Amino acid sequence: MTDLLALDKVSRAFGGLRVNENISFRLAPGDRVALIGPNGAGKTTLVNVISGGLPPTSGTLHLEGDDITRLGIPARVRRGLVRTFQVTRLFASLTAADNVALAIMQRKGLTRRFFSVATDMPDVRTEWEHLLGTLGIAHLARITVSQLAYGQQRLLELAIGLALNPKVLLLDEPAAGVPHDEAPKILEAIERLPADIAVLMIEHDMDLVFRFAKRVLVLANGRLIFEGTPQAVTADPDVRRAYLGSYADARRPA
Repeated sequence: MTDLLALDKVSRAFGGLRVNENISFRLAPGDRVALIGPNGAGKTTLVNVISGGLPPTSGTLHLEGDDITRLGIPARVRRGLVRTFQVTRLFASLTAADNVALAIMQRKGLTRRFFSVATDMPDVRTEWEHLLGTLGIAHLARITVSQLAYGQQRLLELAIGLALNPKVLLLDEPAAGVPHDEAPKILEAIERLPADIAVLMIEHDMDLVFRFAKRVLVLANGRLIFEGTPQAVTADPDVRRAYLGSYADARRPA
């Protein structure tokens, strides 16, 4: 089976500062992978490189076997590589349905001058209703974003990502800013995503990581220092020193 996403010796430098160095890994259909590491490890830079926001200084990226190393963000999105952001980027004056409809229109190539009626076009409406329903927020469809709780906005951003028909979905701290007791709602929504999508999630909430991930990648000082199961990551001495520390101790059986 061809990997959906493949990174081979990807590096990114800013002048003499190497933020990512020789990073290689693969994502296959259905993967649920967490990317973790201390602040300053290079996680966000790496996601920017993967999504097309930054070109790599060296190395290559392939999507379904095709070289996408020099493609920009729009071209990668069209091919199915979609990214959400740590801070929501929604249209606050529009409804939840309008925000998702706008993403659907973008994907379909519909002109925005018809936006006032496009939200209720039968094919567009059927799709945004399905997406909002999948994420458990169908009841919020006609509410403006400015009136939504922050956790609801994060779910809406996830719906917008899905509206772009991703094959690979990059989630940049999907629970950031969400009250800790509401974070499980984000995970429940992620668990309802189509099973064939590969999901790579950056997250600092380790309880969320260990509930979500089938595989964990650990970055430290710009290098990939670990790739393996959640069970193995807490026992790895390099990871314990670089990041997990007392959290790993707390998860060890008495």
